[in-house]
Amino acid sequence: MVKNNNFSICFFSFFFLFFFSMINFFFMMYFIMEDLVIFLEWEIISFNSMVIVMSILLDWMSLLFMMFVLMISSSVIFYSKSYMSSELNLSRFIILVLLFVFSMILLIISPNMISIFLGWDGLGLVSYCLVIFYQNIKSYNAGMLTALSNRIGDVMILMLISWMMNYGSWNYIFYLDFMNNDYSMKMISVLLIVAAMTKSAQIPFSSWLPAAMAAPTPVSALVHSSTLVTAGVYLLIRFNLMLVDMIFLKFLLLLSGLTMMMAGITANYEFDLKKIIALSTLSQLGLMMSILSMGLSDLAFFHLLTHAMFKALLFMCAGAIIHMMNDIQDIRYMGGISMYIPLTSLCLSISNLSLCGIPFLAGFYSKDLILEMVSMSNLNLLIFILYYFSTGLTMFYTIRLLFYLMVNDYNLLVVYNLYDEDYTMLKSMFMLLFMSLVVGSFLSWMIFNYPYMIYLPFNMKIMVLYVSFLGLLMGYLISKMEIYSMNKFLLTYTLSNFLSLMWFMPNLSTYGLNYYFLNIGHNLVKNIDMGWSELYSGQGIYKILKNYSIFYNFYQMNNFKIYLFSFILWMMIFYMMLLLTY
Repeated sequence: MVKNNNFSICFFSFFFLFFFSMINFFFMMYFIMEDLVIFLEWEIISFNSMVIVMSILLDWMSLLFMMFVLMISSSVIFYSKSYMSSELNLSRFIILVLLFVFSMILLIISPNMISIFLGWDGLGLVSYCLVIFYQNIKSYNAGMLTALSNRIGDVMILMLISWMMNYGSWNYIFYLDFMNNDYSMKMISVLLIVAAMTKSAQIPFSSWLPAAMAAPTPVSALVHSSTLVTAGVYLLIRFNLMLVDMIFLKFLLLLSGLTMMMAGITANYEFDLKKIIALSTLSQLGLMMSILSMGLSDLAFFHLLTHAMFKALLFMCAGAIIHMMNDIQDIRYMGGISMYIPLTSLCLSISNLSLCGIPFLAGFYSKDLILEMVSMSNLNLLIFILYYFSTGLTMFYTIRLLFYLMVNDYNLLVVYNLYDEDYTMLKSMFMLLFMSLVVGSFLSWMIFNYPYMIYLPFNMKIMVLYVSFLGLLMGYLISKMEIYSMNKFLLTYTLSNFLSLMWFMPNLSTYGLNYYFLNIGHNLVKNIDMGWSELYSGQGIYKILKNYSIFYNFYQMNNFKIYLFSFILWMMIFYMMLLLTY
């Protein structure tokens, strides 16, 4: 009965989400062709001069993003039907995923800061519930880290809402031009950028994103492709008119470039399959944020959409491999899996190559365009190097991963869970595989109403190929390190430690801060709650009363000596009283 119920909730959720995704697709086509924007206001309550309204903004951007979110979440739910089949509380899981999707949709269609905040906070809350879904210590820690990091962004949005009281309305869409000219309102841009940096895990808030891998793999596929981490990027795209000519944007460009590089380097030192993919997400988020801070919001949106497809597919392939490996995630135990699961390996390879920006796959169209626009812009050498170095690193960790998983010899300490590939998982993966192949060219025709004309010298034009080939070579060499080869990590142990631990970012932004406050809390509890306040309140009074009652109990025992002693005592007191009186 439970299985049947689970099957029905999965099927209906999938059908519902996919149907709405298709509706959004056709609406989006119509809106682009007719250049339409629909602004709906629904008056919930009006009392004298106070009006509470719910606003909805429908334009090609919100409809297109909704279509992507709904399509990815429908395939994730279809995938979960098989992946989470042994889960007793599958219906609870599906309901949480649906809540997550609806929070994201509320964020996407809102032109109002209050309803954006509801969606924003809904994402944070439901992501906490999903990260701690497998209930163990690691999951609880990761969930708390995710929730508390995102709380910083929530506080920024709350401050932004209170700051926008100056305008008399929270419909930011009406005030973008006005805010741009109003120099006293640069505060809004700063608050918005910090909020987006926490949600999209830029330095120094990066440590929560790899930790959130404690969630089930379908959740990772949804969260780290199209929903939670892209919320900050999407918000900045919406506010893009404000984000011009600001000194803080230069700061954001540097931080996001460093995030890109840091994630790429750390991914090369990582051996956990899901964490490598999470760090590649972090790297791509850095790319989106950096191109946003240069003012090219349409390119950032383009990359956000293409990245969503192949990254969701990548996580799904990782989930299938982890299932096959009896829940082992360490890539050092893997090897030669293409012999056993060829179709999953095909999906993994194509999504990985799309991530690298191999021509004519989805990632190529957005990534190549971004890098060529960077080459055309008048940025300094540091940013230029960060962009191209990070592109090379993407190729580096991707080829390393492919070699470890598919090409290298079997490093088996466990026996493969040898069974045929799960066709339920494969169907959902093939849907995203098709999208990963066609979505780049399709979107480049759809969303740019004029072509980008880019004129560059020949070497600059093929600079991407240079760094990609260099990354490919390095990835091949590092994956060939045999067990008897000289261990390079031990020679540069301190440096390797620094690079593999995300530049000590968890220690700086998470553990270091947490330990300090946790120690203070521990001392307060020990000395105040369990110390002085216990002594002078409940426990202290209780002990005094208990001692008195023991004494009275002892006194009231019918003992001749006690009665004789008390008779003599009372007689002495009586005699003293008589002496004092006379």
